[in-house]
Amino acid sequence: MPRLLEQWHKQYQKWLWGTDIRHRPITVRFGMHCLRIVQAVLRDLADGQLSLQAMSLVYTTVISLVPLLALSFSVLKGFGAHNQIRPALLSALEPLGEKSTEITDRVLQFVDNIQVGVLGAAGLALLLYSVVAMMQKIERAFNAIWHVGRGRNFAQRFSDYLSVLLLGPLLLFLSVGITASVRSNTVMHTLAGMPGVGLLLEWAGLIVPYLLMALAFAFIYFYLPHTRVRIGAAFTGGLVTAVVWKTMGWLFTLFVVNASSHTAIYSAFASVIVFMVWIYVGWLVLLVGASVAYYQQYPQSARMKRGEHGLSIRQQEALALTLMHHITRRYRHGKTPHSIESLTALLRLPRREVERMLGLLVQMEFLVITAGDTPHYVPAQSPEHMMPKDILTKLRQMTEMGAEQYTFRVPPELKEYL
Repeated sequence: MPRLLEQWHKQYQKWLWGTDIRHRPITVRFGMHCLRIVQAVLRDLADGQLSLQAMSLVYTTVISLVPLLALSFSVLKGFGAHNQIRPALLSALEPLGEKSTEITDRVLQFVDNIQVGVLGAAGLALLLYSVVAMMQKIERAFNAIWHVGRGRNFAQRFSDYLSVLLLGPLLLFLSVGITASVRSNTVMHTLAGMPGVGLLLEWAGLIVPYLLMALAFAFIYFYLPHTRVRIGAAFTGGLVTAVVWKTMGWLFTLFVVNASSHTAIYSAFASVIVFMVWIYVGWLVLLVGASVAYYQQYPQSARMKRGEHGLSIRQQEALALTLMHHITRRYRHGKTPHSIESLTALLRLPRREVERMLGLLVQMEFLVITAGDTPHYVPAQSPEHMMPKDILTKLRQMTEMGAEQYTFRVPPELKEYL
């Protein structure tokens, strides 16, 4: 039986990855594309890295949750909408069942104990640092999924992170205000009473929450990774995350309802444990959505395991020459130098392959990185002095330096081929 399953598995892999779908009907292409992404994400989950990142983010969230809410509370208080934190927190913790109210009240009690106005300069700096540190940890997790080796610099962290943290409460205030105005609008009540329109509005009431949640997750996937993410890939990941989030919330609610024996065992610690498990599940779902967005943007990476190089030796040499061609060509025309993002978008390759090759070309002193917030690449010497043969020779030397050095005897009749 195991041997038969192994044969089926090999045939399935051959069918899934060996089938050329470029000239197939659109339904077949879409189905095969979805199957490949699902298998790639399941492989990442089995690898364990997503789970480890989710666990580390649980600790960071527990430490930084109160400072984050305190900062949001201060922003909303300036707009007279600080009472909206409780409904938003209750909505996020809804899968916890009856424990959601207890945990929400406890967290808000901690927030009320933080008086931002009397913290002083040192206390406010510590508050901002804890929040920015949490955002940095989240960015690192997303960058690991997108194979980005370099994160935002110090100035970008404060400007970008604080922009999100200040903009988020304002968007919350606007969304709650719009929802309340629509519900109390007499025109909407009149339309709901019309035949046919009421059913349409009922369906819209079911779809719109998923759509809004998908847009919120898409904004996270588009903004947080320190690389260029296409809007379509971000929205695909956001839509999958929204559906999985709702499904996992429903399953988690059933788990909490049927876990009365665990509550009796852990007693006073039951709420804390359930809260931390839900945070872990939430982060894991969010990271799975980020993987979906990555494989949607780079479908050719779905076949490779993390850490593997998808380019053959000949393709790596071709990539090195191609990168040098585009960079020197732009340099000759006096245009803005290429960045990793522009080269990745131009070549439609995974960022990790482009970044790795650019790093080798910098080590070989064919390229230099310009100063600034966003690194750009320019030739290290006059393009006329950099021959393709010299680039390939030095590239082969660099790749050999990173390999294991073994000494063995080569037959004389084979040396002419080496």
